[in-house]
Amino acid sequence: MINSNAFDYINVLDKAADASWTRNEVIANNIANVDTPGYKRQDVAFEDELKRALGNSRYTSMDSKVAGIKTTRLSARVVNDYSNFSYRLDGNNVDIDTENVTLAANQLKYNGLTTSITAEFTNLQKVLT
Repeated sequence: MINSNAFDYINVLDKAADASWTRNEVIANNIANVDTPGYKRQDVAFEDELKRALGNSRYTSMDSKVAGIKTTRLSARVVNDYSNFSYRLDGNNVDIDTENVTLAANQLKYNGLTTSITAEFTNLQKVLT
């Protein structure tokens, strides 16, 4: 078997795209519950986990950092966001305008991630032909 790191970036991008997809579902759930009394907004915690996995050594190349990531340990966790905060009398803390902006930003992020994954596969295909 050949030891290759050819899929390191693809694996990390795949995990990020999965987290973005999960965030899209969570935002849709927030929007659906905008009028539910006591509902607390949820979000997905992934970016900080990825940043921590990459580390902050500025003397290590990005290739080395990505190769060192254990993708099985990267996961998107759904968390309650500002669970003690509510600006409404019914205890709900979902702001529809914020959710719509967050949804649009997340869709752009997801599109960028899928474009990057496609580019990585295109690069592999060029090397193999």
